[in-house]
Amino acid sequence: MDRRRLCALMMLWAVVQLSCPGYSLRALRRTTGGRRGPTGLTGQDANGVPLRRSKRGWMWNQFFLLEEYTGTDMQYVGKLHSDSDREDGSVRYVLTGEGAGTLFKIDEKSGDIHATKRLDREEKAFYILHAKAVNRLTNEALEGESEFIIKIHDINDNEPRFTKDPYIAQVAEMSDVAGTSVIQVTATDADDATYGNSAKVVYSILEGQPYFSVDPETAPGLIKTALPGMDREVKQDYQVVIQAKDMAGQMGGLSGTTTVSITLSDVNDNPPRFSKTLYEFRVPESNELGSTVGVIHAMDADIGQNAEMNYKIIGSDGPGVFDVFANRSTQEGVIVLRKPLDYEKKRQYSLRVQVENPPPISRFYSMGPFRDEASVKVVVEDVDEPPVFERPSYIMEVREDAARNTIIGSVSASDPDDKHSLVRYTIDRRTDMDRVFNVHAGNGSVFILRELDREENAWHNISVIATEFNNPRQISRVPVYIRVLDVNDNAPTFATNYETFVCENAKANQRIQIVSATDPDEPLGGHRFIFSLAPEAVGKANFSVRDNKDNTAWILTRRNSYNSLQKSVYHVPVVIMDGEFPVQSSTNTLTIRVCTCDREGNMKLCNPEALTARAGLSTGALVAILLCVVILLMIVVLFAALRRQRKKEPLIISKEDVRDNVVSYNDEGGGEEDTQAFDIGTLRNPEAIEESKQRRDIIPETFYPPVRRPVAPPPPPSRDNNGDVRDFINQRLQDNDSDPTAPPYDSLATYAYEGNGSVAESLSSLESVTTEGDQDYNYLSEWGPRFKKLADMYGGDDDSDS
Repeated sequence: MDRRRLCALMMLWAVVQLSCPGYSLRALRRTTGGRRGPTGLTGQDANGVPLRRSKRGWMWNQFFLLEEYTGTDMQYVGKLHSDSDREDGSVRYVLTGEGAGTLFKIDEKSGDIHATKRLDREEKAFYILHAKAVNRLTNEALEGESEFIIKIHDINDNEPRFTKDPYIAQVAEMSDVAGTSVIQVTATDADDATYGNSAKVVYSILEGQPYFSVDPETAPGLIKTALPGMDREVKQDYQVVIQAKDMAGQMGGLSGTTTVSITLSDVNDNPPRFSKTLYEFRVPESNELGSTVGVIHAMDADIGQNAEMNYKIIGSDGPGVFDVFANRSTQEGVIVLRKPLDYEKKRQYSLRVQVENPPPISRFYSMGPFRDEASVKVVVEDVDEPPVFERPSYIMEVREDAARNTIIGSVSASDPDDKHSLVRYTIDRRTDMDRVFNVHAGNGSVFILRELDREENAWHNISVIATEFNNPRQISRVPVYIRVLDVNDNAPTFATNYETFVCENAKANQRIQIVSATDPDEPLGGHRFIFSLAPEAVGKANFSVRDNKDNTAWILTRRNSYNSLQKSVYHVPVVIMDGEFPVQSSTNTLTIRVCTCDREGNMKLCNPEALTARAGLSTGALVAILLCVVILLMIVVLFAALRRQRKKEPLIISKEDVRDNVVSYNDEGGGEEDTQAFDIGTLRNPEAIEESKQRRDIIPETFYPPVRRPVAPPPPPSRDNNGDVRDFINQRLQDNDSDPTAPPYDSLATYAYEGNGSVAESLSSLESVTTEGDQDYNYLSEWGPRFKKLADMYGGDDDSDS
């Protein structure tokens, strides 16, 4: 194939070269410029010098060069020759312009031009060059410079190329006629369209028959359907291969191909069809409204909007009980419950459901109705239901003066199931927190437990619960609204607290106040109040009451003048009665102050007693009293704090000699016989104070009765009197430290022990206490009140013992 192509190209090149008029040079005359006159060519140059016509020494036509030369030698273009060239080597040919020296070279001696490289017409179609002949020695131009063109001859070296690869197209299915346009493809050829058939493209279809075709002439590249009635549901996607060939499709032409992906778009040409003719569902009677009963499904071979289905119920033995709608995501029909089910009333329902598509194209009506129908059977299942009240709510009325345990109405509920279980009634105490009402558990009678007051609560809203005996978990509730009817049980009173005054210069029968009344009762015909003066005040009344018959009354004066000094306040008893049965009345006191007024009757000054009696202390007075109390409290607290900070005087002023200090007590001591008064231990260690020990200055007679300790016999006489005293003090110190009834450490115990050698023996009271029976202290009670405490301490023990 390549050899044939190369031979054809070489033959074509030879024909072009032989037929080209520029192949042989001809000598022509040339002019350098000017214009032709009536007798010849005349003119002037730029300097005004007349031009002279000269004989053209040499001239050549344009050259032609075949593109894509495949030879091994340089391609010969042509030869330049000047008449001045005597072929003695004195003439040198010079070539300038596009490609000179690179693409094209000239032999300086012979004027032969060669192409050094293979040229491509699609890159550049022609080249503009300039040539001239010069003297080789003097380099002077023998001829004027001349311009010539080298044109590149086209060969069929480019195959057609499609603008897209692949193409994607879409056409509706079920086209009624063949030849429906699908898409137009376009291929371009880079060869020269003005020369030969190298760029003339013809289209043909390689794959896709017999479904599609391509128009080769009328609309080149237009793809059409070749068969009518192509069905998307049978085959949806097609791959079509289109070929574009140049040289008008002749042998030896180049070609290119592309793929066209054609999809059949859907049209509504298929009706929906139910997968079954009968659907059966079971649903408990306790299902809530809006719950799903079942799902039905219809099939449609179409897709998208053409497959959308609309369901509706066209027949039912329970109108309004069920409804159906389409689930747009799955195109299924969902049957839902719209009314409550009751197994005891109806146990089965039959439905007729229809499905249809959107309206199809008119030419598809002949394919049959685009709808389908199916039967649906719904079976109701029995469940244990709670009791059902006869009414959704109850309204009852009761007079507010009704006695306790009065029946005001009844509720009734029954078990809807076949077993008809008994029902027990109770009141939901969350709706009757005060336990005003109750219900009979067996018959549902509602009665009152407490007295009612319409003025306190005119309506009571409670809930009654019905429970099955056999299944306590089955309960139901019903609201009961109880209205309390009004009874005339409240007396009318003044509508407000009136502040009434009378001027001292008032005239008789002068109106000083308009009063009205209020009554919490609400009679059906409205209120009718009657005002009058209390009977006990009629004879000595200073004021009168006039009933205006419109539920108001006037208070009038009965004399000409009043004196605030004689009496500053008057109390007028006003009796108010209502017009209902039983009649209720009340006596209301109207306080009237006597005031000084101007001529127009405006109050100027009232008696202070009357003002304070009604208004009490002013706010400023209360604030002043409160500030005084606060200041007094602050003074007391400050005084107490200063008293606490006052330092107490020490019992012992000098620390040098403890024995020189005197400790004073308010009570009388026991003399020398009182061995419990002082503690000699403070002489040794005054700072060793134990806070945990009890006080020793008071004998705790309740817990620690007096202890009589026997005194050890005196030691034998010794020459060392100091040792004897030391032993005595140590013994007493030990006794006091172990005695819980001893006085505290801040007490000073003095021991008057004289030693063993004294004629008077010891003067200490410690020596005198030997046994309980040796001493008799009854004589202390005879010494007077100053020794009463000692007599109680010592003498009393003997009496108690006896």
